[in-house]
Amino acid sequence: MKYDHKSIEKKWQKKWEKDNIYKTDVNSDKEKFYALDMFPYPSGVGLHVGHPEGYTATDIVARMKKMQGYEVMHPIGWDAFGLPAEQYAINTGNDPKEFTAKNIQTFKKQIKSLGFSYDWEREINTTDPKYYKWTQWIFSKLFEKGLAEIKEVPVNFCPECKTVLANEEVIGGKCERKGHDVIKKPMKQWVLKITKYAERLLTDLDELEWPESLKDMQRNWIGKSEGVTVYFDIKNNDNIIDVFTTRVDTLYGVTYVVIAPENKLVNELVTGDQKEEVENFISNTVNKTDLERTELNKDKSGVFTGSYAIHPLTKELIPIWIGDYVLNSYGSGMVMAVPAHDQRDYEFAKKYNLDIKKVLDGDISTCAFVDDAKHINSEIIDGLNIKKAKEVLIKYLEENNLGKKQINYKLRDWLFSRQRYWGEPFPIYFDKEGKPQLVDEKDLPIELPHLDKIEPSNTGESPLSNATEWLNYKDGHLDTNTMPQWAGSCWYYIRYLDPNNEEEFVSKEIADKWLPVDLYIGGAEHAVLHLLYARFWHKFLYDLGVLSTKEPFGKVFNQGMILGSNNEKMSKSKGNVVNPDDIVASHGADTLRVYEMFMGPLDASIAWSENGLDGSRKFLDRVFNLYTNKNIVEENKNLDKVYNQTVKKVSEDYETLSFNTAISQLMVFVNSASKEDNISKEQAKGFLQLLAPVAPHISEELWKEVLLEDSYIYLSSWPSYKEELLVDDTFEIVIQIKGKIKKKVNVSRGLSKEDLEEVAKKEIASDLEGKNIIKVIVVEDKLVNFVV
Repeated sequence: MKYDHKSIEKKWQKKWEKDNIYKTDVNSDKEKFYALDMFPYPSGVGLHVGHPEGYTATDIVARMKKMQGYEVMHPIGWDAFGLPAEQYAINTGNDPKEFTAKNIQTFKKQIKSLGFSYDWEREINTTDPKYYKWTQWIFSKLFEKGLAEIKEVPVNFCPECKTVLANEEVIGGKCERKGHDVIKKPMKQWVLKITKYAERLLTDLDELEWPESLKDMQRNWIGKSEGVTVYFDIKNNDNIIDVFTTRVDTLYGVTYVVIAPENKLVNELVTGDQKEEVENFISNTVNKTDLERTELNKDKSGVFTGSYAIHPLTKELIPIWIGDYVLNSYGSGMVMAVPAHDQRDYEFAKKYNLDIKKVLDGDISTCAFVDDAKHINSEIIDGLNIKKAKEVLIKYLEENNLGKKQINYKLRDWLFSRQRYWGEPFPIYFDKEGKPQLVDEKDLPIELPHLDKIEPSNTGESPLSNATEWLNYKDGHLDTNTMPQWAGSCWYYIRYLDPNNEEEFVSKEIADKWLPVDLYIGGAEHAVLHLLYARFWHKFLYDLGVLSTKEPFGKVFNQGMILGSNNEKMSKSKGNVVNPDDIVASHGADTLRVYEMFMGPLDASIAWSENGLDGSRKFLDRVFNLYTNKNIVEENKNLDKVYNQTVKKVSEDYETLSFNTAISQLMVFVNSASKEDNISKEQAKGFLQLLAPVAPHISEELWKEVLLEDSYIYLSSWPSYKEELLVDDTFEIVIQIKGKIKKKVNVSRGLSKEDLEEVAKKEIASDLEGKNIIKVIVVEDKLVNFVV
């Protein structure tokens, strides 16, 4: 027999699909296991070899769990709305609907060629009206509960792409996709009040089996700060400046106040002689991104307003400045500056020659002093360290109505609308008075109409404003905005459970059994926003009573990146993309799967190597030759130890996603078995069952055609190991005379010290002849030393 991967892989893929062996029985009495991939965006270029890495990892675990007796859910679908497809359609004249459908077929063919155990009956597509009907329904509930509202907010707008961009899509003041300049402009936008869930999103992280680094990324994004809001009166002005600070103990060291350029107070604070300078400063600042403005290593700039605040404790006049490093979206958009004890304030004060007042006993000659120390120049808290000083000052401020304790978050409400065509329409119409109203639930879904012209206007108005007939609804008109691509991916893992339900977005009975997801693997690029948004929607649906779990994902793992052979990220422009179709043709899907899991730890980023790929193919050739050339017998005790070690290690490594070391152990067994004339039936079956999750096609072929098993290997039972066979029946002891090694011998386990002494005497009888043995030292399982 010859290992012909092409015929073998096509043969078994066809049989698996015909017999529908990966179908999930959602009503099964078995314990459930839900394995989830971050579903792909079906771009025009198709898959590259980086995509299957995460899919293979979940497939391995899903297959093992099935063989261990679980009922497994392992679905796939398409995150198919979004800007890239729309932009391509505009540039080429294609219809994004037709273009996306064609891409999905390409992706589907490629994915099927890799032999994943997906239940294709659960396939979903975010652009399907039957799917986004329920995305619209969820938005309707958010609106009803006051968590969705329209606000006029400053947005990042790309005049070239003619769309609003999220902060994360703006790099260095330019559009991430095309490199065009981005401007800030006020626009009416839908906003989801994710901040209402900030505390729960933060505290519930502690219950999740996620990498700590991933949880820290979420914690930092939410950015909880416990502090005090301090009130500053303004000279000759009835307004109050309220600043949030986590270091109220430094209040006596405040020498100036800084407000954000966008703050509404700016106009009331700027004096006539400063007006021109302030206007020039604001025009130069307005298009900077939040990241650019707050980066610690960036030069901070500002301008004096001409007005003064009154220090709440000392009653001194302190200048009010406008600074680019203060964001209007955080706290009140105003900060109290303590240059002696904050490095950012220190640099700003040095640059503009502002007062620096030391209130902690430390050196500030070259930089701000930020460590703990006794307070000085601080009247009621002199001599106290930071913790005690805070307690005293907070009590004083609250008693005198000069401030109050407060908790702030960096997390901002979610900008949820896009002025684009290729997205979910909102289930909203505007009545005669221009007020937003929900469309009737019976009218869902509000389907996206076909348009010949889908390019947005230069003003940022959505192309849907041109759909004149579609716009009319009751006594008003439908909203012309569309939802962001995040919307469909916020809840897709729920729809997989019950994809054809037309009465509700999921059966509560099914959701109660199958949620949360047990294992979720995907790229680190979604480690913050996608996971945060999905958790928000899940918690909201939990509050509605339609879900019974607080969190969507139990265990989350971010796989690393497969780089090009030049150690750079794979991209068409760099010419380093490897197409999996080519590898499946030349080496086989199983080889690709083995290689990607054997490259290194799953979370590492590693360069593609043709040599490594060839090595994985040689391993599978050896497996095939082993089974077609060896006799299968009832027993081979010589392989008992390595076989049981292999079952134990591979089972444990699959559980911990340590696939590279699992494959190493599989190779150890093959090496050992290759030296024998035969292998036992148990060992032959068990090894294939261990290999099958990584290389399912070759395993199925050998299982059926060599071992002549009746059932599919996927439906067989996972092998077990015997603890007592993990170790040898014998062990090596060292025999010494006066500490010098004379011989090493293998002896049976379980011998007493007396028996070991007798064995040793016989082994070196000639060396002991004529010598008087004074003492015998026996170290169990290690050595026998004769003192003569």
